[in-house]
Parts: sequence; structure tokens; C-alpha cells
Amino acid sequence: MDKTEALLALAALSQDTRLEAFRLLVQAGPQGVPAGEIASQLGTVQNTMSAHLKVLDRAGLVRAERDGRIIRYLVDMNAFRDLLAYLMEDCPELCQPVIQAATCKC
Repeated sequence: MDKTEALLALAALSQDTRLEAFRLLVQAGPQGVPAGEIASQLGTVQNTMSAHLKVLDRAGLVRAERDGRIIRYLVDMNAFRDLLAYLMEDCPELCQPVIQAATCKC
């Protein structure tokens, strides 16, 4: 991840609803969550939630998958790990175990 990508990701996460949606998707894991359910759980109208999810998608943090008529959103864990690694790459030895664990391709 480069500086521009990191700034885009951090900007996407710097808004309350988007941060909560991202955290919800992290908790959901690989099965993701339908867009309507995200809106419902966060108490947001669907069209507003859709705009927030598009910002997260453009930042590369989430991706959308169509499941019939439902659009399901999932966290891109590789992008999430890359962001964490970027934020810690200049950290002294103390951060190295965290970086290795976060960037593990296991």
C-alpha cells in the first residue's frame, strides 16, 4: 500500500457511519452482510448507506457481491492488513510481531 491508498482508506474510515459499517463487516467475516441489513442494524436509510458503502468500496476496504437481488458487502481483509502494515511499517522492533501477524498470508 502506498501513501495515496492509505490516505483514501483512512478518509473513508473517518466518518462515523462508515466506520461502524466497516466494523460490522469485520465482525461478519467472510459471509458478509446484505446492504439492507447493514442499513437496518446501523439505523440508516438504505440510499444513504449505499453511498457510504460505495466510499468504502472505492477506498478498496470492502467489496460488493451480488447474490440474486441482494448486494452483499464483505471486508477486503488483504486491504485491511495492508493498511495496518502501512501504518506500522516505520515502527521500531516493538511493532514487528504485530506487522508479521497482520500481514500473514495464512
